[in-house]
Amino acid sequence: MNEKKVALVTGGTRGIGFAACKLLEERGYRVTATYSHEGEDAERARERLKGVRFVRADVTDEAAIRALIERMERLDLLVCNAGVASFAQVQDIALSEWERVMRVNAGGVFLCCKHAVKKMLSVGEGGAIVNVSSIWGETGGSCESAYSASKGAVIAFTKALAKELAPSHITVNCVTPGVINTAMNARFTTEELNAMAEDIPVGRFGDPAEVARAILFLGSEPYITGQILGVNGGAHI
Repeated sequence: MNEKKVALVTGGTRGIGFAACKLLEERGYRVTATYSHEGEDAERARERLKGVRFVRADVTDEAAIRALIERMERLDLLVCNAGVASFAQVQDIALSEWERVMRVNAGGVFLCCKHAVKKMLSVGEGGAIVNVSSIWGETGGSCESAYSASKGAVIAFTKALAKELAPSHITVNCVTPGVINTAMNARFTTEELNAMAEDIPVGRFGDPAEVARAILFLGSEPYITGQILGVNGGAHI
């Protein structure tokens, strides 16, 4: 076995994914992170995390995901974080938008898990998968029906896969972040953000690093599987 464990984080150039990459690298993992588009986020991430290998690979492209994982010598931890947001009333959602959100948020998790499991089974030393869902996957979010449905699918998939893979010593868990300080909040005004924070029992939004610590915890405990861990400041109890 290699001295360092190997982790793959999807959507690793910003927000929760970036925080997960940073923490995992600090804890001794050899980290590979995916991103879907070239741009400032990718450039900034490469500059700040020089020890992380960043690879452009769309999680909806099975050939790209398969090739990436097959080239890895081993894989101890998969963090499925890549996702897209969608905000609209249901009567205004085009079928193409529904399919886009489901393809990325649920389909991307499926494809990454599918090929990660093949790698883990071939190595034969178990492993861990942590999927990033959302509080809206548990409670549903007004004007976010497509997003909520996709994240709810991730939760159900996590539970099913945990049962399937437990005999192979592969744990599968899920984090459900509440409102976290990420770029997804840019569409809100300051007044709206303040009102949202007042509705959270701890009185503030979460930090990506707090979600990253939950991911590390779930990815490190061999007797915890099939669990849905809320990181939401008490917004859903």
